[in-house]
Amino acid sequence: MGVHLKNPDLQAERDRWVTETGRDPDELVEDAMAGYFAELALTRDMLNQRYDDLKSDRVKTISRDEMVAYFREKSAARRTTPA
Repeated sequence: MGVHLKNPDLQAERDRWVTETGRDPDELVEDAMAGYFAELALTRDMLNQRYDDLKSDRVKTISRDEMVAYFREKSAARRTTPA
């Protein structure tokens, strides 16, 4: 494969991993890409599901003010609760 990285910091990070693990550089990049694409697919599925939930009214949105109030109340309650 022979991957050439343009970003010197990324190249250095790959080289460090190659040195630490003793793995072939191309094999290391291939495994990293496989993991990246798997995680990207999971993220996309989650976002699609959340969008579908909103669109179908299975979940309701809340306003910014409601969200801020919720977290302020939660924070205040936590400060008053003994540990």
